[in-house]
Formats: sequence, C-alpha cells, structure tokens
Amino acid sequence: MSRATPASRGAVDRFSTRGLPAARRIELWEEHNADALVALQCRMFEDDSALEASEANLQLDRLHLAHVEANPHAVERTARTVRTRPTESVALYFTLRGEAFFYHDDGVRMLRPGQLLVCDADRPFLRGFSQGLEELAVKVPYDVFRAAGGTMPRTAQVIEFGAPSPSGGNAHAAALAELVARAVGPDGDGAADEVAVLDLVTAVLVRPVGSGAQAAGAHFAAAERYVRRWLRDPTMSARRIADAIGLSERQLSRVLAEHGTSVPRLVARRRVEMASRMLRMPSYAEQTVEAIGLRCGFSSAAQFSRVFREQSGMSPSEARRYALAVRR
Repeated sequence: MSRATPASRGAVDRFSTRGLPAARRIELWEEHNADALVALQCRMFEDDSALEASEANLQLDRLHLAHVEANPHAVERTARTVRTRPTESVALYFTLRGEAFFYHDDGVRMLRPGQLLVCDADRPFLRGFSQGLEELAVKVPYDVFRAAGGTMPRTAQVIEFGAPSPSGGNAHAAALAELVARAVGPDGDGAADEVAVLDLVTAVLVRPVGSGAQAAGAHFAAAERYVRRWLRDPTMSARRIADAIGLSERQLSRVLAEHGTSVPRLVARRRVEMASRMLRMPSYAEQTVEAIGLRCGFSSAAQFSRVFREQSGMSPSEARRYALAVRR
C-alpha cells in the first residue's frame, strides 16, 4: 500500500479512504493530511465507525487550495503537533455542508454552511463535524499573508460568505470560495488564477480593501461572481452589483474599465455565453429560442436576438441550427 504523497504543484492530487482497510483509514488519512495539507489527529465519534473521507489538493506557487468531504468525526491539532509539524500558515475553511464546532484557546465557534473560519493554523485547535462535512480550504503562508498587508489573527474569525439574498454575505469571500471550488471541487479542473485568489484573500482579510491593482482585481472577481450568480435576473443593475461588493457605481465603473469592460458588456457577454450553451444542449431542444433568452435574463426576444448577434455574429436561431448540424 503506497503512502499518500504531497500534492503535485500545478496538478490536483486526490486521495480517498474509500476502499482502504477500515482499520487503517485513520492512520492513512492522518498521514496524507500531514504531507498534503495540515498535520492533524483524527478520531471517530462512534468506535465502530469507519472513516469515509476524500480530499483534493492543489499546490500553487504561493497558496494551497483543498476540498474535503467526510462522514462525522473530529480532528485535533495539538501543541506537540504544531511543534513537530508547523505549517507557518493562516488557514481559511469554507463550510459547505454540515454544522461544526471549532475549539480554540480563545473560546468555541459554532459554524454552519455559508460561513468562513479564519485561524492561525499553528495555534492548537479542535474541530468536530457531528453531521459530516464538506469544506474548501485555503492555506496562506505567513510571509505571503504579511506581504499582502495582513496581520496575524489573534483570535479565530467567522465571516459570512453564503447568504442567499442578492446583497447578503461578504461578496469577496463568496467569490473566493467560488474560485477555489472551480479549481478543486468535485467538478474542479485544477485551473486556478493564483493572482485573483490572493487578491480576494487580501480583500477578505485585510481591512480596508484599499485601492490599486490588487484591490481592483478583487473587486472585479467579486463583480463577476455576482453577475454569474444573478445572471437570470433581468433586474440586475450596476447599483445592485456595486452595493453587493461594497463600491459606488463610479468605482465599479472604473474597476470594470481597467479590465476592458463595463456592466452592460459584462452582463451581456455572460448571458450570451449561457444562452449559447443552452442552445447547444439536447435537453433544451424542445424550448423555443425566446424561452431560452428569457431564462438567461434577457427582457424580450428582440433584445436577446440583438445582443446575441452583436456578441456572436449570428442570431440565436442560426446558432441552434449550426449546433444541430454539428451533432449530426
């Protein structure tokens, strides 16, 4: 049986306890985490339970990204483990599924899906997942964190990132979670823009966000994430986007201009991309072109046809016929 190895730089390393001997799962899981992410001691709540856990890791030049799923268990990072296996990193844990507790020397934090936990990974802690868990993790080395302007967190922080309303939650944290999920989530492709990820880490943890290229990159990523999330809503506006990411409309306009676009162009491009995918999909073959346009947030068939032609050089109907011909 081979030993778990650290994540390869630039490639997603996936590890699972499923299929391993039940009696050795905890040992191998601890071994894997010590090499790939953070050294921890693991224990089950029920003596007769077998650990079912999987993890995807992606090591970038400066940051480490991970996605973890597991059944109910607890993990502890003791003072001895910190001494023998230091990470010299700040850890960000995005709770996606399952309520959890985090015990630190400054108290207990209860976490639910949609909350981000930020802590110094080299201070002892205990985490418990009585309902199982699914989470994303970002490990930021101390030197990278300090270079970005951060100060070491004296206490663990909990930040909302998954509020369901259009204006709820920390927009930069939500955008960061989405970027990490696209890289290492169940459908992740391993592609990660490290500059954008670090810009968003800075925007979430360094207050105020400030100005300059780094802040503009974080704001642009947050704006793009908001647009994608509410793309189907025909009432989406520059004011709503600006309010959601904590900017004025004028500031939002400047941020988008630095990236060669504007609110109308960004929204139109993303809606046309969505419509193009739907026009090619057999599952939408029975829906009219107009219905697809309305599902993508266009206010009318005429607007859909005009914007689609401007963006793609053909009408929606022509795009559908072309896709059908290609499939044949």
